[in-house]
Amino acid sequence: MSAPRPGAGSPRKVLLDCDPGIDDALAIAFACGHPDLDLCAVTTVAGNVGLARVTANALSVLEFAGRPDVPLAEGSAAPLLRPHVDARDVHGDSGLGRARLPPAQARPVDVDATDLIIDTIGAAPGEITLVATGPLTNIALAVKREPRLADWVRGFVIMGGSAGRGNVTPAAEYNIWADPEAAAAVFRAGWTVTMLGLDVTMQTGATEAVLRRMSELGPLGSGLLLPALEQYRSVSEPGGPPVHDVCAVAWVAEPDLFGLVPARVQVEVSGLFTAGMTVTDFDFPGEVGGGNALVAMRIDVDKFWDVTLGTYARVAAAMGR
Repeated sequence: MSAPRPGAGSPRKVLLDCDPGIDDALAIAFACGHPDLDLCAVTTVAGNVGLARVTANALSVLEFAGRPDVPLAEGSAAPLLRPHVDARDVHGDSGLGRARLPPAQARPVDVDATDLIIDTIGAAPGEITLVATGPLTNIALAVKREPRLADWVRGFVIMGGSAGRGNVTPAAEYNIWADPEAAAAVFRAGWTVTMLGLDVTMQTGATEAVLRRMSELGPLGSGLLLPALEQYRSVSEPGGPPVHDVCAVAWVAEPDLFGLVPARVQVEVSGLFTAGMTVTDFDFPGEVGGGNALVAMRIDVDKFWDVTLGTYARVAAAMGR
């Protein structure tokens, strides 16, 4: 059975660039189910695991969630200048923790991710929000090849970075650290980056109460959500495994869940201890480049989980439980 299609009115079109990854998989499921989102394309980038695996995972999640129709293109297998360093220690060798989804029947489209991003957004300027929940390699390549992309998007949203702490190093969050040169180029591309970073995403721990509600979601809960998060629980902090990437798509659907602060964000690329740090200046002087980001610093956690679990319930209902 097909997943629920976007509701009446004007659903927000989304192109999702991702590296599934446990929380990327949960973000895909959210984008498939929220009534105010229209997931129009997916692109993949090497990150949490290698490119072949993240692509297979994304296809499997789309099919499992009832959206095998969404076009998916493979992107970059390595960062711009550095070797690929994965996060299998967090996401497991498969990238999806302990979830074991059936292999997808669909295959990637016969174009590169950069082409799909440029062509899809260029065909509908001002209509599509570009969301990135992995390393920013594909986005940097796309905006370098077509600088007008920065003007064509309805908005550009990332899960990445932090105004404070890191997670892969004390200073850097993984998605930025994995390809800091790409991230630096993206923040300089002339658009406003909506940054959903660790400042808010670390607050989204899936508590025991949340996990109990997920257990009521039939195959979606038992086949994807719970076994994937079980892997996260083994490496997460107290308070439950956070669902970082879901925040990025949740902001597009329900921006009132978050409080954003204008900032000037620059990415450190050469620091011995700080490579990948998103240096965030909330008191930027207007004459020195001005702001280039809106940084999430507040989240309504209870409402976030009500929205997220309600969205997953829509997907579960469409799957027939």
